[in-house]
Amino acid sequence: MNTCALPTEGKTTTVTLLITLALLIGLPLLGAFTAGLPLNRYLEFPPLTRYITPAAFSWPVFLSMAVFVLVVVGPILYRILISSSSTKDVPLQTRPFPWWGWLGVIWLAGAWLLAWNRFDWFEPLQRHTFTPLWLGYIVVANALTFKRSAECLLLNRTTHLVALFITSALFWWYFEFLNRFVQNWHYIGIGTFTPGEYALFGTLSFSTVLPAVVSTRDLLATFPRLTHGMESYIKLRLPNPCRLASIALIVSAIALANIGRWPDYLFPMLWLAPLMVLVSVQTLRGEAHVLQRLANGNWRSIWLAALAALVCGFFWELWNWNSLAKWQYAVPFVHRFQVFEMPLLGYTGYLPFGIECIAIAEVLRRKA
Repeated sequence: MNTCALPTEGKTTTVTLLITLALLIGLPLLGAFTAGLPLNRYLEFPPLTRYITPAAFSWPVFLSMAVFVLVVVGPILYRILISSSSTKDVPLQTRPFPWWGWLGVIWLAGAWLLAWNRFDWFEPLQRHTFTPLWLGYIVVANALTFKRSAECLLLNRTTHLVALFITSALFWWYFEFLNRFVQNWHYIGIGTFTPGEYALFGTLSFSTVLPAVVSTRDLLATFPRLTHGMESYIKLRLPNPCRLASIALIVSAIALANIGRWPDYLFPMLWLAPLMVLVSVQTLRGEAHVLQRLANGNWRSIWLAALAALVCGFFWELWNWNSLAKWQYAVPFVHRFQVFEMPLLGYTGYLPFGIECIAIAEVLRRKA
């Protein structure tokens, strides 16, 4: 790696991506191997065996995590609220809702109806409603964005959207891999899938994740009040970014290497470590990264990314709730106050996940 040059707007290199992938995939397996844990449990496909019993609910842990989230998010919400109350929005010149958006609404409503009901004639396809739901969502989100801004990902960056679908499948398969070391969620209603069916239907479902988050980010960006004051906020100008990146890389590497050994304590790193590794490697190589705008006090893109994933998370959990093939959670220490299947504090994981989604989207954009 080179000496820590200031990040530029240049492309993320293939070397950076290979280093990041090697660390993200290799460290959990290496850690499990050195800890004497059986590697076959992490390579089972489909992953059906339950071998981790999560720690029981703990009020001290729950309250500590809740306070931490409030300390992080509270000042941002306060800044937006104060800025919005003192600023007048410029009236938006909206367009009519496009015809293809209405088709998306009809499609989405039909998919929702099929997902939450058990029609006898639909039984052979009942387990496959996730992808149609999210294709409808993506179309509707793009239609709303087009109505509000006269452009959208679907019409104006179609090639990028296709790349997001392809990359998204690989992107979420990695989180499925990492979940094997903590088993915070598992799937039900898929017990009869062969390995080939599991790979195919999983890939189709996972391909919608990045397009959904990016499309939602673009839609939220058309509502100025959601980000008032975020363009000029706290400037995170670090005196030695190279040293901090090195420390962050070491911390995240240690966490990934031990996530299988101590899943109850390191499970939050499932959402934090991939972002830390990617940004650290990009920083050490002097490449652009998703957090670099914070140095100038511009928090808008980061906030929109986190908020977009939280919005998508609500719909992921909502539509999962009454579907036949679905996921359920087993989160240590904080598994209480479920909203649908997800425990309340579990939703905070969507915030860093959104930043990870946009980080990958930006890498794709720069490499295009």
